[in-house]
Amino acid sequence: MSPHRNGNFSVMPLQEFMLEGFEGGPQTQALLFTLFLALYVVAVLGNLTMIVVITLDARLHSPMYFFLKNLSFLDLCYSSVIYPKALANFLSSSKVITFAGCATQFFFFSLLATSETVLLAVMAFDRFVAICSPLHYPISMRPSVCARLVLGSYCGGCLNSILQTSFTFSLPFCSSNHIDHFFCDVPPMIQIACADTTLNELVLFGICGLFIVGTTLVVLISYGYITGTILRMRSGGGRHKLFSTCGSHMTAVSLFYGTLFVMYAQPGAVESMEQGKVVSVFYTLVIPMLNPLIYSLRNKDVQDALWRLGQRHTAT
Repeated sequence: MSPHRNGNFSVMPLQEFMLEGFEGGPQTQALLFTLFLALYVVAVLGNLTMIVVITLDARLHSPMYFFLKNLSFLDLCYSSVIYPKALANFLSSSKVITFAGCATQFFFFSLLATSETVLLAVMAFDRFVAICSPLHYPISMRPSVCARLVLGSYCGGCLNSILQTSFTFSLPFCSSNHIDHFFCDVPPMIQIACADTTLNELVLFGICGLFIVGTTLVVLISYGYITGTILRMRSGGGRHKLFSTCGSHMTAVSLFYGTLFVMYAQPGAVESMEQGKVVSVFYTLVIPMLNPLIYSLRNKDVQDALWRLGQRHTAT
């Protein structure tokens, strides 16, 4: 295919992109590699531990922990879509990623991150039913319903991913193939496009805003009812246990939704790539690393399951 003209730009059928990543010389890159590798290893081990413990311990076979296991799976997967390539680029002078590789990376990142957004709202709804309608909970959140809710989370993620990927990678890109980011994402891809990207930005802010605002409303309404129910309880110990369990979820939700809103659901996000890189590190690596710690340190059931698993391993 021959290149064609679009205004003053030469639009080429690009076969590869360059991920510029973070600025700095070899020493800075080596330092960042060490830091990111440590965070990534902790994130992988933490989420794998949560998946294994919840799978092996029969006492954790409940809807809340079924959702938590899926949350750990999503955290593990979407950080792994990004960071093996990013870590390799820290030590390489060639930071090339193919067009197909870039589109594939973005597709799975978008699918998994959006699925987590919906899943966090599902987890809030689960706590709402458990605390506000405990007698109906076994029926309302039976295994088939839980499976459909998780499947719905993935379907929502897949829908958003298909739309974002098709809109972004159908753009014509200029002869400059340098992406000012450490992974393939919509805002930096829009910056190197030659065509009018107004529609793409509207799709980005519109769909992401819809997912974030919609799921945030579910979380806020659920926890509004939960808070009212807990405050009406007479048992101080029961209130403390429920606030501790719900506090873990609210911490995870606040961190994840807050960073996503800064990056995708506000005008001006596309223009600030340096800020975007820092925010991206937070929600693609720091939060997946923190989630297992948040849920295990504040959850006695998980702590007891870890102890039982350790005892079983020691006995064998």
